[in-house]
Amino acid sequence: MMLLYILLSACVGTVHMYPNGLVTDACLDMVPSHRSSSAQTSSSPYTITATPTSFNGGDEITVTLSGSVNFKGFMLQAYKAGMNTPIGTFTVTNNQAQGLTCFGVANSAVSHTTAGGKSSIQVKWKAPTSGQLSNVEFRGTFVQALSTFWVGVKSSAITYTGTSTPVPTSNSGCGVSKVCFSQPDNCDPITNTACYFMSVQSSSSQSEMQVQIVGPGSGYVAIGFSDDQSMGNDDIYICGKDTNGKPQLQRAFSTGTRAPNILSLGNVSDIKTAITNGVLNCSFTSRNAISTASRAASGSQYYLMIASGPSSQGSIQVHTTTFVSQTKADLVNPTVIGSEAFPAIVKAHGALMLIAWMTTGSVGMLIARYLKAVGKGSCCCGKDFWFLAHVMLMSLSIIATSIAFIIIFSFAQDWAGGAHPVLGCLVMILSLIQPIVAALRCDPQHERRFIFNWAHSFIALAIKGLAVAAIFTGLALIGDTQGWMLGVMGGFVAWEALLYIFQDLHMRATKKDSTICCFCMVSGNFIYKFSKIHITVIIKSVIFHVLKR
Repeated sequence: MMLLYILLSACVGTVHMYPNGLVTDACLDMVPSHRSSSAQTSSSPYTITATPTSFNGGDEITVTLSGSVNFKGFMLQAYKAGMNTPIGTFTVTNNQAQGLTCFGVANSAVSHTTAGGKSSIQVKWKAPTSGQLSNVEFRGTFVQALSTFWVGVKSSAITYTGTSTPVPTSNSGCGVSKVCFSQPDNCDPITNTACYFMSVQSSSSQSEMQVQIVGPGSGYVAIGFSDDQSMGNDDIYICGKDTNGKPQLQRAFSTGTRAPNILSLGNVSDIKTAITNGVLNCSFTSRNAISTASRAASGSQYYLMIASGPSSQGSIQVHTTTFVSQTKADLVNPTVIGSEAFPAIVKAHGALMLIAWMTTGSVGMLIARYLKAVGKGSCCCGKDFWFLAHVMLMSLSIIATSIAFIIIFSFAQDWAGGAHPVLGCLVMILSLIQPIVAALRCDPQHERRFIFNWAHSFIALAIKGLAVAAIFTGLALIGDTQGWMLGVMGGFVAWEALLYIFQDLHMRATKKDSTICCFCMVSGNFIYKFSKIHITVIIKSVIFHVLKR
C-alpha cells in the first residue's frame, strides 16, 4: 500500500502557489505557475485604466486595476506599445501591492501581497527620462481562483508626446544615407528658417524608418507618403502644437479633402520635438508599415508631400502651403528629391489674373477717369475713342478673369479653403455684375445719372481692391519663401495708388484753373509718363517668375 502511494505521488506534477505575490518567475510570460488549466479565453471582467492618457519623459501615471468581480492575485507590467520591451518603474501606494524585480530592474512590475479578494488596486508608473521612448501599454494578469485566470489584459495605449529637447536637423547626409525632400530645393533647415524639410533613413527591409520633419508653421507641418501627387489616401505624420501650444507628433490617414483621420502613433519611438523661433521640429523612429488606399507596405516608392497650416486646440486646420515631389522616392535608396513645379494650369491662372487686374484693368480704369479729354470729338461707331478703349480693355479683363476662374476650379475640383478662393469668387461675381450695370445705365443727361456713376465707380474700386488682395494671397500660396515677389507687387500697388492720387489732384486743379497745385500737375504728368514705361516692365517680370516656377 505504501509503495502504491509513493508511485501515485510521483505521477503528480509539482504545483507552485504564491499567495504572497512573489511571482518573479512569471516575468517573461505573466502566466501563473500554479496553473492547473489554461488561461480563460472569454472576455475579461477586469480592466486596466491609466490617467493621464499621454506622457513625456519622467512623467508619472496613475494605473488602476479593477473589475466587476473580486480578484485574488494580479501581476502588472508596462511595455512599449506593440512590443515586448518592458519600460519604466512602479511605485505602490498601499500594502495590497508590492514591487517586483523583473529582467534585473527593480520595481519594473507589481503584484499582490495577499490572496484576499480585491475589487480595485491603484499604483503609480513613472516613465524613464532617457532612451528610445514611445507609446506605452499596461498588461496584466488577473487571478480569480486557482484555475480561473486571465492573461494579457491590456490598457489603451498611452501616447508619448515627446520631450522638448531641440533636435539638430540638417541636410547633411542627404542622398548619401537618407532620402531628403525640401522646399526650396536643397535648403538647409539649420541656416534657413524658411526651409520646409523632411528626411527618411530607412532600413533595407523598410521595417524601420528614422524620420525628420522641420518647417515654419503657425500650427503644424505635416509630411505624407502617397501613391500619386494628389492629396487623399496618404499616410501622414504631423509635427504640430497641442492644446497648450507645446510640440507634439501625430499620425493620420488622409481620406481626401476632409480633415485627416488621426490614428494611434502605433510602433513609433525615440520621439523628439521642439519649437524654436516659430520653426517646428520633430524627429522619430517608426516601425509602422506605410499604408495607402491601394497597398500596405507592398513597395518602397512613394510621392513625398509637405504641408503646413494653422491649428486650433491641437487640431489641424486647412493647410495654407503644400509641396509635392516631382517623382516618387525610393525610401531604401538615399537620394534628393525635387519639389513639383506648379502645374501649367495653375501658372496660367496666376498669369491671367495678373494681366487682368494689374495691366488691362488698371489701364482701362485710368483711361475712363483721366483721359476722356484725349481725342475729344474723334469718334468711331458713334462713340468716343476713350470709351471704346475703356470697354475693350475692361472686356479683356473680364474675359481673362473668367478663364482664370474656370480653369483653376476645373483643376482643383474642390474648395481649397483659405482667403484666396473667397477673394477670387468675389472678384468673379462683381466682374460679371459690372457690365450688366453698365448696360442698364441711363443717358448722360438723365437726372439720376449720378447713381450709376457712383455705383459703377464703387464696384470698380471694390473689384480692384479684392483683386489685389487675391493676387497677394495667391503669391503667398506659391511658396514665395524669400518674399521678393510680394515686395515687388507691394511696390507696384503703392506706385499705382500714388499715380491715382496725383492724377486726381491734377484733374481737380485743372478744373479750378488753379496755379496753386502746379507742383501737383507737374508731378502727376511725370508719374503718368514714367509709369507707362515701368508698369509693363514690372508686370512682365512678375509674370515671368510665376511662369518660371
